[in-house]
Amino acid sequence: MNYRTDLTIELAEELEDVSGVQSEVNVKNGVTVTRTVISDGEAAQRIGKPQGKYYTLEMLPFSDAAFEPDECFEAAADILRELLPEHGCVLAAGLGNSSITPDSIGPKSAGRILATRHISGELAEKCGLAPLRMTAVIAPGVLGQTGVEAAEHIRWLCEGLKPSAVIVIDAMAARSLSRLGRTLQICDTGISPGSGVGNDRPCIDSAYLGTKVISLGVPTVAELHSGERAEAAGHMMITPREIDLLTDRAARFIAAAVNGALQPHLHPTEIMKLF
Repeated sequence: MNYRTDLTIELAEELEDVSGVQSEVNVKNGVTVTRTVISDGEAAQRIGKPQGKYYTLEMLPFSDAAFEPDECFEAAADILRELLPEHGCVLAAGLGNSSITPDSIGPKSAGRILATRHISGELAEKCGLAPLRMTAVIAPGVLGQTGVEAAEHIRWLCEGLKPSAVIVIDAMAARSLSRLGRTLQICDTGISPGSGVGNDRPCIDSAYLGTKVISLGVPTVAELHSGERAEAAGHMMITPREIDLLTDRAARFIAAAVNGALQPHLHPTEIMKLF
């Protein structure tokens, strides 16, 4: 059975030695980083992902008592710095429903990212925060809460803010249970919210927004097929029992990486004191 997944690494593993797909693995700060590049249209069609760069970071589970996200966020921050334009305003958007725990990573992350667009000049100097990269942060909610697609909300903001890049954060689905809550995917191809759970929303990418889009996501659910004939019983999405701790720590990790990439002169512990 073809279980849903948002992870490019899982799709690439199923199609070994595909021409137009190159992968390399490195270890940094205790994090295993797999860089997968889809370089042509035929390979993109076979894998089912757009052409671009995909980074998969695998580490101890976020819910592990021995894991401190702030200790290894640099691996993700370095990737973001590589993908981000050097200058210009950045819009960070945390997607998802904050009332549904497995879907709350986006809003939780947004709440920990330092918004600086309103802090500049003398105010930044007095606060000891200069120099700051201009950053705007939103958590647009979901269509059922607002009546507005998250993609539409972000595009309207892009029309006014003219950001040099948009960072989109969302929960994901994985096929392998071993990757739940311990994997972060970063890519430069945008994101299709809800695709992992069969609730596809408009794609948020550079073609739609008119600017560079970088997405980050952590898998929090996996599809389960029980083998029963009843459709409701046969197809389910499952999530780890420690999902509350998992989403809190994953959000902390993502926020530390984003803050570290955008404000490299500030340590995440300094930024967290501001919240």
